[in-house]
Amino acid sequence: MGRKRCVGADCSKMAAGCCGVKKQKLSGSPGSGGPGGVGAGSGVAGTGHCGSELGIGSSATVAAAANVSRANGLGGPGGNVSGSSSSSGSSGTNALSPAPAGYTSSGLSPNLSPGTGSGSGGRKMVVSAEMCCFCFDVLYCHLYGYQPPRTPRFTNDPYPLFVTWKIGRDKRLRGCIGTFSAMNLHSGLREYTLTSALKDSRFPPMTRDELPRLFCSVSLLTNFEDVGDYLDWEVGVHGIRIEFFNEKGSKRTATYLPEVAKEQGWDHIQTIDSLLRKGGYKAPITNDFRKTIKLTRYRSEKMTMGYAEYIAHRQHHHYQNGIGHPLPPYNHYS
Repeated sequence: MGRKRCVGADCSKMAAGCCGVKKQKLSGSPGSGGPGGVGAGSGVAGTGHCGSELGIGSSATVAAAANVSRANGLGGPGGNVSGSSSSSGSSGTNALSPAPAGYTSSGLSPNLSPGTGSGSGGRKMVVSAEMCCFCFDVLYCHLYGYQPPRTPRFTNDPYPLFVTWKIGRDKRLRGCIGTFSAMNLHSGLREYTLTSALKDSRFPPMTRDELPRLFCSVSLLTNFEDVGDYLDWEVGVHGIRIEFFNEKGSKRTATYLPEVAKEQGWDHIQTIDSLLRKGGYKAPITNDFRKTIKLTRYRSEKMTMGYAEYIAHRQHHHYQNGIGHPLPPYNHYS
C-alpha cells in the first residue's frame, strides 16, 4: 500500500499536469508502450502544460511568456512542450490584483456536474460551482477589456489546482494548465484561468466568439501519496505523477489527472506506458523499466460548468452583487 506523504495544500513542492478528453486508441501491446507524443517533461518541481488535442499531458517545466509556473494534466500525443529545468516549484505570481468582494455561492443551477474523483470519504467538497463561475468571469473580463472581477467569497485556502477549458458539443480540449504548487485559490484561479485559456501552446489564444461554447472545469488536487509499486493506484480514482530517467539519463516527469485513464478506457499498464511516451521516453518499455518509476498518486475534487450555466448565474446575481461590468452581449442571452 501507499505511504501517505502529504494531503492537499501541503504538497507545495510538486510539479503539475492536466487531463484527458478524446478517446485514444493504443496501438500495439502494452509492453511496446502506449502512443502519445514526445512532450518533454523535465524538473522534479515546477510546472508545465498539457499535451495536444487528447488532453492527457506531461508535467514539464515550461518557459511561459510571463514566466508563469504551470503544468498540464490532460495532455495528449505530440504536445508542443518546451521544457526547461527548475529546482523548485513556484506558486507563481498573480498579474491581476484582486478587487473588492462581491461574489456569492447561492443560486447556482443544479445541472452543474462534479467530475470523476470529486470528493472522498463522504467529506464535504471544497471545490464549488462558484469557482467555475469565477473563472468564466475572469476570462470574460479579460477578453472584453473590463476590470478584473471582484474577490470571490469562496475559500482562499491554498491547493494545487488545474483549470481546464473544453469547447463545443463534443467537448474538445481547448486548454488545460495547472500547478502542483499549492496556491491560494483566489489568485491561483485568476492566474490559471488566463494561462490555460491564452498560453496553452497547443492552441491559439481564446477569442470572444468562443465563449458561448466553452465548458470550464476546476480541479483541486489532494491526498498525495508516494507508492512503492507502480501499479498501486486505482483507475478513475487516483491521478498519477511519475518520475523516471530517460535514455540519456535525464529526469523526466509526467502526470494524468484522475479522470484520464477512465475516459480513455486504459488499464494500469496502458496508462503508465502512455505517460512514459508523453514524458518523452522513446526506448522500448519493459516491465523491468516500469519498476524503476517513482510514482505518486493523488486525488482531485472537480467541478464543471458550461457557459449557459454561467450566464444564468450572472443574470440572477448581476444586481445583487454589484458586479461592475455588463452581461455578455450575446443575443441569445439578452
